[in-house]
Amino acid sequence: RRIARLLDDKLNNGLPAFLIAPEAKAGVNSGFMTVQYTAAALASENKILAHPACVDSIPTSANYEDFVSMGVTAAEKAMQILENTEYILTIELLCAAQAIDFRGPEKLGKGTKKAYEIIREHVPMLKEDRILSEDIEKIKQLIKEIKS
Repeated sequence: RRIARLLDDKLNNGLPAFLIAPEAKAGVNSGFMTVQYTAAALASENKILAHPACVDSIPTSANYEDFVSMGVTAAEKAMQILENTEYILTIELLCAAQAIDFRGPEKLGKGTKKAYEIIREHVPMLKEDRILSEDIEKIKQLIKEIKS
């Protein structure tokens, strides 16, 4: 929902629709619209993956274990949810950095300003459409390195 608010010019308090840079050719550039689809799809997948694995229990061991926790399946699903969430948060960070580019970083708190500066050290402002998967992977990897 936060990404949706940032990209919707009716909800984002004066930012351009889809955070499209003013110098971009109107009607040709879509800004962050396409990565919003990615984030929404990942969020929907997370809801599906959150379905409890144990409800699909299958008896094992000649029916000695008639209820099986399906713990491995649950763990695999949890890992996928974490991976998807990392991508969603990365997309949100890129959108937030773009919004800051429009408003200016002067009023940011120390931590937010540092995060913005780190993002901009590695990924430039989106001034015209480009393939964003590289930017997303770069920032996602950077987050993993920082938290390690």
